[in-house]
Amino acid sequence: MDLEMQKMKEVVLVYLDRSGGLQKFVHDCKKYNDSKQSYAVYRFIISINPSDIAELDATLGNYILHNPLQAAQIFQSVCFVAIKTLSLIEQLQTEAQISILLKPTHLPPLPSYVLSLSAYPFNYTSQRFYMSEGIVIAMGTVTKYTQGARFLCTEETCPFSEGFRCIRVHCPGATESATVRTDFVCSLCSSPLQEDMKFRVLGDKQIVEMIDAKILNALKGYSNDKSHFRIQALTVFLRDELANKMTIGNHYRIIGIPACVQNGLQATACIEVSSVQLYKPNGPSFVSDNFKYLLSLTSSSCWRFTAVLANIFASQVVPPGTYNTLKLAILLSLVQTCEKENADYLDLLIVTSDTLTIDRLLNYSLCLLPRGIRHPPSSEIFPSVSKDKHGTGSASIQACSAVLAKGGICYIGDLSSYKKDKLELLQSVLESRTTTVFIPGKKYGEEADQQVTVSVQTNFWSFVDADTSSKKHIQKENFLIGQMDVSLIPFNLVDGFGLLIHNDFPSCHLSSPVVHHILKRAINPEAMLYKVSQQFRTQDYEEFILFARNLHVELSSEAESLIQGYYLASRRVRRDSIHGSTLSASALKILISLSKAHAKLSLRQTVLEEDAVIAVLLLESSLTLKHGTSALCVAPNPVFPFDLSDENSLQQRDIYLMQCHHQLLKFIAAYSPGIHINSNEE
Repeated sequence: MDLEMQKMKEVVLVYLDRSGGLQKFVHDCKKYNDSKQSYAVYRFIISINPSDIAELDATLGNYILHNPLQAAQIFQSVCFVAIKTLSLIEQLQTEAQISILLKPTHLPPLPSYVLSLSAYPFNYTSQRFYMSEGIVIAMGTVTKYTQGARFLCTEETCPFSEGFRCIRVHCPGATESATVRTDFVCSLCSSPLQEDMKFRVLGDKQIVEMIDAKILNALKGYSNDKSHFRIQALTVFLRDELANKMTIGNHYRIIGIPACVQNGLQATACIEVSSVQLYKPNGPSFVSDNFKYLLSLTSSSCWRFTAVLANIFASQVVPPGTYNTLKLAILLSLVQTCEKENADYLDLLIVTSDTLTIDRLLNYSLCLLPRGIRHPPSSEIFPSVSKDKHGTGSASIQACSAVLAKGGICYIGDLSSYKKDKLELLQSVLESRTTTVFIPGKKYGEEADQQVTVSVQTNFWSFVDADTSSKKHIQKENFLIGQMDVSLIPFNLVDGFGLLIHNDFPSCHLSSPVVHHILKRAINPEAMLYKVSQQFRTQDYEEFILFARNLHVELSSEAESLIQGYYLASRRVRRDSIHGSTLSASALKILISLSKAHAKLSLRQTVLEEDAVIAVLLLESSLTLKHGTSALCVAPNPVFPFDLSDENSLQQRDIYLMQCHHQLLKFIAAYSPGIHINSNEE
């Protein structure tokens, strides 16, 4: 055994030399030596590539993967000899003062190295490295813990009454009392040990809760997935350099050592993290053959492909050809989702009397994204603060629907069901895309109050029941032509949503196809009512949306000029003598977002004038509902003025949209003459 141990120590030295770890170790030692200060514990982080180690020595590789605490002792012994031989740290006295943290770069891609947060039994007894992944649902504030401490024997004649012989160092999964306590006894004479407080070494600690990404399936309003699974949150400890390395709502892949922490009568499964990596699943690199064929059939026009997409979309929930404007807006919002900072957001607010059908349509659409969250009314939309349940007494920020929907959609249901304070907070988030969590210091054991800013990177969907609004509020007499009464909701909040869409069907006058669809669904929920549902399945739309939203699109100069010209002209036209322009500054961002979304939905990487025309018509329709009609004077349903039943109707729509384009150019020339646009005289 001694020969085997000696061989492993030699391999450790060879590996450190070849990997560059020895050079880093010498550099870290120099920092300690230059400080001229004695420490109870000298902490070193060593990066380990298990594959390289196993090639040098299989036994050592096995030790690192399956007995990391014992493997750390081998590295500790080698590092102590190196320090003494090369005189790297003059203050160091004993080997016990060295604390080694092994951080594997990766683990073998085998099931036995994966710790599933939803699998049973949960193996937390073997103290070895596991890989796990999940979404951060709660984050505590950073607190202090004891990295290491020096103890002295109270018996003066005992050799352990001086020097650095009794050193206690934090081990993975250990509580504070395992490192620092008053009932430790000397291993030499059994006398009580007393801590030398001036040598206590403190570090940062943060408690995080993660949960399996499968939880997102349970938070969707509708799903085809009929499987049942068990969900268990996992407590994660981030220490020292890893503190604040995670962001609430993000998906991470971690490597660490599981343990069981006892807190009174309660035991908590946890994992001491050694490495953290942001997890970003790759989207599909293709779309289905049926979508490719449809794209080739409609290639003669830049408007036809998206028109057909919207026409046949969600045929499992509503008949093809119904709610086309709303379905196009939904598709545009779906492809305009990502987890980037300063992303182009597209929020939807629908005014409808047919709340049941609209709710089903929005629920169905959520499931096309990995992160589509239907907000349950009993929980919070935005982050909240509670006391940490692990006995630290510190604050813990809890995730919420908006944060869990990061890079996706947060569907918050009927907007009129929320109280005034919730609506004001929603308005603030729509304007800034951030929310601030206030942590009172006195309540959570801190010296000062804290404010934590949380990024909210999601699109919001909501609806307002037009019947409820008209019943609760007396109609105003000074409404402008085309303006809609949404006085039930604060005007600034309505303006905060990118698009306001009015559903034309009142609940008592549903179209015949919708009524037939609802009745057939009630009789046979699993039936395929339309041939198009078989040709373009839900899975095909999922792949299409994920592919389209990952496209990187750029504005062409023509599209940019058209957008800028319309925006400036609208600011001049939509103004009153008291408040100035009624067009908000965010309208330009919404125009750009709509244009980019339409280009993505068309599977193009350049935004053309045709994309900008659709964006202008959708926004102008929304502005008309909010503020009344303008000099541009678009029709009530400008993007789909009539039903799409055959190729002839698509041709008629193209002619109509060309006329809209020409009308838009005349509008810009009249009210924004400084903008130069290349128009086609024909």
